[in-house]
Amino acid sequence: MSKKHASRPKGKKLSPSEENLRRGIYLLKSSPLFGGLDGEIIQQSKQRLGAKTPAIVDSAGYIYVNEDIYLSAGQWLYVTAHCLLHLAFGHFDAANMPSYEKLLPDGTTKQAVSFQPFLWNEACDIYIDRFLADLKTGEPLYDLSAHPMPGNLKTELEIYEYLAENHTGASIQYFGTAAPNQCDMSGLSKPLTYDTANGEHNHFAACFAHHMAECVSDAVTQSGGHTKRSFANTPAAKAARWFIDHYPLLGGLAAHFRLIEDYRQCYQQEIRVAAIDIYEQEIYINPACKYNQNQWRFVLAHEYLHAGLNHHERCAGRDAYLWNIACDFVINGWLNEMQIGEMPNDGLLYDESLKGMSAESIYDRMLSDIRKYKKLETFHGNGHRDIIDTNTKSKNAVSLDDFCREALLQGLEFHQSHSRGFLPAGLVEEIRALSMPVIPWDVQLAEWFDIHFAPVEKRRTYARPSRRQSSSPNIPRPRHVTNELPLHNRTFGVIIDTSCSMESRQLGMALGSIASYASAKEVTYARVVFCDAAAYDAGYLSVDEIAGRVQVKGRGGTILQPAVHLLEKAADFPKDGPVLIITDGYIESSLSVKHEHAYLLPSGNRLPFASRSPVFYFKE
Repeated sequence: MSKKHASRPKGKKLSPSEENLRRGIYLLKSSPLFGGLDGEIIQQSKQRLGAKTPAIVDSAGYIYVNEDIYLSAGQWLYVTAHCLLHLAFGHFDAANMPSYEKLLPDGTTKQAVSFQPFLWNEACDIYIDRFLADLKTGEPLYDLSAHPMPGNLKTELEIYEYLAENHTGASIQYFGTAAPNQCDMSGLSKPLTYDTANGEHNHFAACFAHHMAECVSDAVTQSGGHTKRSFANTPAAKAARWFIDHYPLLGGLAAHFRLIEDYRQCYQQEIRVAAIDIYEQEIYINPACKYNQNQWRFVLAHEYLHAGLNHHERCAGRDAYLWNIACDFVINGWLNEMQIGEMPNDGLLYDESLKGMSAESIYDRMLSDIRKYKKLETFHGNGHRDIIDTNTKSKNAVSLDDFCREALLQGLEFHQSHSRGFLPAGLVEEIRALSMPVIPWDVQLAEWFDIHFAPVEKRRTYARPSRRQSSSPNIPRPRHVTNELPLHNRTFGVIIDTSCSMESRQLGMALGSIASYASAKEVTYARVVFCDAAAYDAGYLSVDEIAGRVQVKGRGGTILQPAVHLLEKAADFPKDGPVLIITDGYIESSLSVKHEHAYLLPSGNRLPFASRSPVFYFKE
């Protein structure tokens, strides 16, 4: 089942009615029974449907919902399920409709009977409402007990005949999803017929029967004490076996992760298509998503690469959801090049313009418009990562990460040595990079010092030859001298957020690393500004003194801009001097720094704004 949304201006916020409508549609798609039924939901305005009509359905399978009418999410679930059941129960089929003539009581002659579409629509509405009440699905639009019907009426035809004989003028507004005195079934004047001899049938009814049988089987399994079913012959399970048998790059990962095709878990976790829990070694598949085997190959390869490329650990203090989105763009681009399976046509994160870019580069680009990219959906759903974070790593979490990397690396070697298919160069490069040790944050900091402070190298000179040449006083010999660099330029600024929430021990460790690298570059002094409730200028300190002078005084909420202004306006600080800002990230939403600068934050924290300057995340 798919849905279409009416076009809206870019950046326009959804109204409360549209928010509830989308939530109701999500609840419908997450339902074990209704989520996989055929039917297409199309949003319309009240100008087209009428101000009092929540929804109507036609015989082609299109359900038109009024995005301007306000209903709760539970009521929208009820309305859309009601319309789907009109299709599933064959209420548009001529074979199910009342006969146009019936036998007289004596059984000898026939009496013509006129077909009444309103009464048939009302009878079908009553039948569906009873069905939904038994399932306890959604919130009814009206009180059904206010209009009781005899309990012995079991079918739509029986209800129709009762209404035809005892109709008291009650309107179908009490039972349907349309406005008063309107049918919520459009097209009853042209009932559907099927040539059964040539294999024609009502595919809406067939789909409903299939999902009903699955739900009954699932209920029996649950009553037998089993919490999870084994879907050995589902398209997703066949797709997983294909990787094990035919695709060595991902075969090791496919064999390691269990597929969980469970309606209830997907509903509870709001999983739209799929999600992976790396530490539990499980991939959750939503059975209500009607993908074929090739589409599931694409989805599973996507999840395997999340695990193999260690995306859950490489977030490194970034916004977790945006990082997931960036990784999705990269993976989907590679899978499209590799032609693994078939790309799903709904909600896939793919952009040809991002081809060749790394996840880190895409993430940096997305920071320029966070609101736009926050609205994108992963395979898990809007606002949820398809890399599930359990928050409690198992004892063997490190070895599990190593396993995923090793499995992917071994799969790469086998894949290439046996010429098993094309692999993008970027994917190969990233897999091989994972086999190398991660560059520690302090090494990255050292590289930053290398950029701003060239080594003080010795050079040869013939000026003033050494007088200690008693053996050959007439032969000039060179000597080594250091380059004469202005010492006032070999300095840098340090802005330290002393009200940060990181511990004094962590801060001391970070400052100790700064001091050691500054000394190695023969940078003996730094211009230091402490910042708590106000900026405090400590002047020039030797790099060995910095750590001893820091006292953490408070917690969070610091404004660093005054400290930046103080340092930039200082007459004794070089105009091109680099600045290192140490903070926990709980600062103002924007910071203007004219000098070359970098940030140093505790691992897991992040800045409240996008920064083009380097950001180092230190760990203990």
